[in-house]
Amino acid sequence: MSEPDERIPNAVPHLVGNEWRYLKECLDTNWVSSVGPFVDRFEREVAAYVGARHAIAVVTGTAALHAALLAADVGPEDEVLVPALTFMATASAIRYCGAWPVFMDSDPSTWTLDPEKTAEFLARECEMRRGLLVNRTSGRRVKALLPVHLYGHPADLDPLMELTAHHPISLVEDAAEALGASYKGRRVGVRGLAGCLSFNGNKIITTGGGGMVVTDDDGVARRLRTLTTQARADVVEWIHDEVGFNYRLTNIQAALGVAQLEQLDRFVEAKRATARAYIEALARLPGLEPCCEQPWAVSSFWMFSVLLDPAVWGSPRRVIDGAAAAGIQCRPLWYPLHRQPPFRDSCQAYRVEVADRLHARGLSLPCSVGITADQRDRVIRFLTHLK
Repeated sequence: MSEPDERIPNAVPHLVGNEWRYLKECLDTNWVSSVGPFVDRFEREVAAYVGARHAIAVVTGTAALHAALLAADVGPEDEVLVPALTFMATASAIRYCGAWPVFMDSDPSTWTLDPEKTAEFLARECEMRRGLLVNRTSGRRVKALLPVHLYGHPADLDPLMELTAHHPISLVEDAAEALGASYKGRRVGVRGLAGCLSFNGNKIITTGGGGMVVTDDDGVARRLRTLTTQARADVVEWIHDEVGFNYRLTNIQAALGVAQLEQLDRFVEAKRATARAYIEALARLPGLEPCCEQPWAVSSFWMFSVLLDPAVWGSPRRVIDGAAAAGIQCRPLWYPLHRQPPFRDSCQAYRVEVADRLHARGLSLPCSVGITADQRDRVIRFLTHLK
């Protein structure tokens, strides 16, 4: 039973498996750095889980995005189409490449990249020049799509993949928030050229910090392994073909990841059970609309998020502040990227409307893998009384 003054976090790690055992094995064998048996095992087991030929472990989800975009040949002064409603790292990785994000709107039913507006942008705002797809406004080459499987719910990939079939652009999936989710019967992360995962402390499984790129493309996998290991070309001499990155995951982190991955299916079911409990209980409250999964999707419900009717609830910040005073950690939706100070005056945004409305009304509730029924009931009671 939760005590009245016990703080309920938004999302924290759940470490209840072989974590201690595997970490001790690293220390006992002295395999603690960026090579080791757990790195190889973690890559192999993540690849098998998502159904990819290759998996390359890296230090963060942001590093995964950066490396995947470079492997997709995104370079200086290129453009990448990306949803406005996502975490900052999605667009930051584009800028690491010297490229520019172009912000697209959200689909109102999934909150992910709107395929129709994206297709409209390509048709109305772009043209082919000497075999390149060029944005008429900026004059830059449009090189890739970067959809985000937001809060654990898959983006609608089929229409986006159709765009890549008719335009010279690649699709890289930002699946950082959606390990364990499926799109039309297949795990997310494997439909495009590459997919990117995150194992940050608040993700569904964690390595403390860490990420992974998954791909079916042998050439992309080779390129990723080169880029993420300082582009060292000779295993004996310290000769490097190009400027690479020190992005490899440590064996200690991978050991934690292997232990967590063993529990992933149970973790996903726990997240989905929390979503079911919230949806059933909150249906009794007016002016509150949960983000539910589409018929073609299986969401991991990394975050359980709702939209609030301002006439009933006021602003999300009012609810967040009230919840904090009650020892409950709620959080707003991601602040739209086209309004972020580093991007608002320098990057194009195409008809972004829904993303702003979602942010203005959105709220994420506590949903840790280990949240208890009593804690969920306390969140529900708080919302019932606040209304």
